[in-house]
Amino acid sequence: MRHDPPLTEREDTARPAPGGPHAFTVEFRLKPGCAEAFMDLLTPVLDAMRHEPTFINAVLHRDPEDANRFMLYETWADLQDVIEVQIGRPYRQAFWDRLPDLLAEPRRIGTWQPMRSDFAFFSAW
Repeated sequence: MRHDPPLTEREDTARPAPGGPHAFTVEFRLKPGCAEAFMDLLTPVLDAMRHEPTFINAVLHRDPEDANRFMLYETWADLQDVIEVQIGRPYRQAFWDRLPDLLAEPRRIGTWQPMRSDFAFFSAW
């Protein structure tokens, strides 16, 4: 697993891959006792993201064996919009400001180009 710098610091952000949606995985390992504060800060961000025109989906995961480890999977229609607009949205500011205090280690960011999506809507978990 590579440790990527934030999108705004990556040299490949000037040349996004052509066409299609882009997905991101972001892994967070929190300091013990910080999960509730993390969720309190992330929930309004996720709630606001779903109203963005280039947003496709987001799924937040929690490691069943480590309550301090989370993984966020996001898919966006336009990589350039994520880099130039979405990262700087005002509704993200409180999350960005507090995140360093909550993390036990730097977050891990992966970028992906989706190839196929299969969903079973309305099925039981």
